[in-house]
Amino acid sequence: MEQRPFLTELTENQIIIRDTIRDFAEKNIRPVIMEYDESQKFPIEIMKQLGELGFLGILVPEEYGGAGLGYVEYAVIIEELSKVDPSIGLSVAAHNGLCTNHINRFANEIQKKRYLPDLASGKKIGAWGLTESFSGSDAAGLKSNAVKDGNYWILNGSKQFTTHGTVGETYVIMAITNKEAGKKGISAFILEKGMDGLIIGKKENKLGMRASDTTQLAFENCRVPVENLLGEEGMGFINSMQILEGGRISIAACSVGLAQGCLDASLKYSQERKQFGRQLSDFQATQFKLADMATNIEAARMLTYRAAFMKDAGIPNTKEAAEAKLFASEIAEKASSEAVQIFGGYGFIKEYPVEKFYRDVKLLTIGEGTSEIQRIVIARDLLKD
Repeated sequence: MEQRPFLTELTENQIIIRDTIRDFAEKNIRPVIMEYDESQKFPIEIMKQLGELGFLGILVPEEYGGAGLGYVEYAVIIEELSKVDPSIGLSVAAHNGLCTNHINRFANEIQKKRYLPDLASGKKIGAWGLTESFSGSDAAGLKSNAVKDGNYWILNGSKQFTTHGTVGETYVIMAITNKEAGKKGISAFILEKGMDGLIIGKKENKLGMRASDTTQLAFENCRVPVENLLGEEGMGFINSMQILEGGRISIAACSVGLAQGCLDASLKYSQERKQFGRQLSDFQATQFKLADMATNIEAARMLTYRAAFMKDAGIPNTKEAAEAKLFASEIAEKASSEAVQIFGGYGFIKEYPVEKFYRDVKLLTIGEGTSEIQRIVIARDLLKD
């Protein structure tokens, strides 16, 4: 098989970015993690601060108010946030990689100038709607539809599990515009909060990632101006799959960060906790858990950075992004379980960090393509020749 190049170390600028976001997360996020988790309150002030630092327009060119960075920097930022609070890492990933990036990549010049500056600065939060109640992994099976009527598209239907559905002000929504064309009959639209017929539905009460807003949306004869068609008509699904390819890199980075957070907490606790007159870290059973966690995390990080490097270099990376997302999310799930085991009874208590990691992690094997879907993507790439 062809050997692909990958990143081996961070540049000086990437290290500065890493240290900046690491410091921000420790000072501004760690003290309020459980406040947001318990209340399910969206951390709007933290998001605004991240916007001021340039971390809500990571991939957006500077001419539209963004940071003009690449996927490697994107992965670094999401990893560092997720090491402290994966729910904020997830929100930053969704804002940057889904709504904002869909507009960044496929909008016309007028749309870019209208929407990207506010999204990149954090003045407005972005939401992205593809999933519906009967179309999860079968994303092309959506039912929402849009019919052209003069200067408007009339949109009807609903969306499920929309990140930032409640707090978002700019939405990218997929809907059928030509039922006979199948996947090539799905188009993307830019919606704005307050549009007639856009209904903000139930906010979900979730197991984990509770500070990240997840909401149902409904569209009842929602009137969307024709100029808000995003990209070419009929290309919405195809463009969405391209967006999700980059999204898998961000979820892999989120997984790496969460797993690293589990390892850091476990190392600290195992060297403080004593059992039978010895530190917990003195026991080989604990050492093996720590060693396996560390090894898996390093492997997941390399897979993630390789996919990010390839994305920045313009090298096809469908398989590599899927591999990173699959492996990183599954080793993060294992790391969170082992961390709770190391903490013992205290791992079940909310005063200790691993309880939250254990709840947060499950979404990472589901969101932006389940582990099963990633295996299908990888196998298809292997067998395509």
